Amino acid sequence: MINDNDVIDTLEELEAFLFLIDNGGLGLKNVTGVALATNNTNGRPFVAVLDDQHKLLLGRWVTQDVFENGKDLVRRGPKKSH
Repeated sequence: MINDNDVIDTLEELEAFLFLIDNGGLGLKNVTGVALATNNTNGRPFVAVLDDQHKLLLGRWVTQDVFENGKDLVRRGPKKSH
C-alpha cells in the first residue's frame, strides 16, 4: 500500500519515518524489516515496510536522491537521540 501523495524527499524525513516505524507510531503489526526498493512497473523508488514473510505492509515513495543517499540510514537504522 503506497499513497501517491506521500513522498519522502529529504534524509531527515526518511529518518523521522524510520523512527515512527521503530516506535510503533503507525500501528503496524508484525513489522520485521525496512528496505529501499524500486517499483517493478515504473522503476520509481520507495521505502518498504515488510513483515516476516517479506510482504509489503506499507510503502512511501522517495526521491531519487533519498533512494541513493539513504541506504546506510535504512540499513543501520536511525540514530537514537539522547
